[in-house]
Amino acid sequence: MNLKHLFYFWKTARSGGVVKAGEALHITPQTISGQIRLLEESLDTQLFSREGRALELTPAGRLAMEYADEMFSLGAELEQALRHYPKGRPAEFRVGVSDAVPKSLAYRLLHPAVDPADPVRIICREWRLDRLLAELAIHRLDLVIADSPIPPSVDVRAYNHRLGDSGLSFFAARSLLSGRDQPFPACIAELPALLPGEDSAIRRKLIDWLDRKRLRPRIVGEFDDTALMTAFGRAGVGVFAVPSAIEQETLASGDLVLLGRAEEVRVEYFAISVERRLTHPCVLAISEAARAGFESLENNGGPTPAAEE
Repeated sequence: MNLKHLFYFWKTARSGGVVKAGEALHITPQTISGQIRLLEESLDTQLFSREGRALELTPAGRLAMEYADEMFSLGAELEQALRHYPKGRPAEFRVGVSDAVPKSLAYRLLHPAVDPADPVRIICREWRLDRLLAELAIHRLDLVIADSPIPPSVDVRAYNHRLGDSGLSFFAARSLLSGRDQPFPACIAELPALLPGEDSAIRRKLIDWLDRKRLRPRIVGEFDDTALMTAFGRAGVGVFAVPSAIEQETLASGDLVLLGRAEEVRVEYFAISVERRLTHPCVLAISEAARAGFESLENNGGPTPAAEE
């Protein structure tokens, strides 16, 4: 079987016709049709049925597509693997970070990829998850860090690799708590609140938790960026929640009070890759370090929440 013929068949099926495939490959539709015909003759099997101008995959064609998808996906993985060993300059590691992931947590997750003995240039992009996955699909990124797996609505051939999870910790500025003595979590209903943006997995789980607790805080702000939400929280604008994995550094400045924790609310973090089996050395370092030590990122034996003192 000629792999070039198979590639033209695969490209035609994915593009929706020989005309679009020809435009993508910069060759004539007649050339593509001829190559597909040779493939069908070599296999003695019809791969497309023709309904007018439309092409439809036959049952044999659908089976061939499953194998072709695997073969060309592996080819893309091979290209990626070889690209990580360039000669004469540091290898590039291109990673996308969903804007819903706190910057400090993203740094902790990515730091194991920095190896002085094997220099690598890290190129980070921050964007909405759907945009990052589109970049991953065309191999402009090696990895995407996100707070949710690939959404069902996104048609991308990629794989979720779970890194770990974290509970939520609630904070407020000392000035905001003046004269208030309600215990946690009832105190949240008396305070203005800041929420993560709509694309954040934390937001959905936080709202569900508030509903279960029958808490109805007054929402005064919504933020895609956790650092910006924290800055507003430090200014006394409202109570807010962040992953317990970054609890200690959130408290480090001394101007915030830990109100309490919702350990039952678990926010998961994923490394999303085109690789089914992780082979990229940077991705392996991130995955292994996260799985071994993600729980240690959370507060263990830290300060007692104010409402429990």
